[in-house]
Amino acid sequence: MKRYLMSAAAAIVLLGGAGVALADSTVVVQPEQETVVREYIKREPLASVNLLGVELKLGSPVPDKVELREVPNVRYRVAVINDETVLVDPDTRQVVEVLH
Repeated sequence: MKRYLMSAAAAIVLLGGAGVALADSTVVVQPEQETVVREYIKREPLASVNLLGVELKLGSPVPDKVELREVPNVRYRVAVINDETVLVDPDTRQVVEVLH
């Protein structure tokens, strides 16, 4: 019985750790942040950078030649690529949200 409980406890710890890892890799942009970004873009329009062959989707890398603009009170940076506004993680330069 003791061996069973220890195995069950170990499984719970492992599954809990996996849940944390999944939560860390999933980015959730709050609606309030999207609103702040949209208002910022209206006040401070950004020129679109045209990049041939670049597909903008979650996790896509943004080339170093694309300037990322800081938005006040938002963790992520913003850029306009191929006429699409994207939020980018400044640490990884990966797209975390495509704003339509």
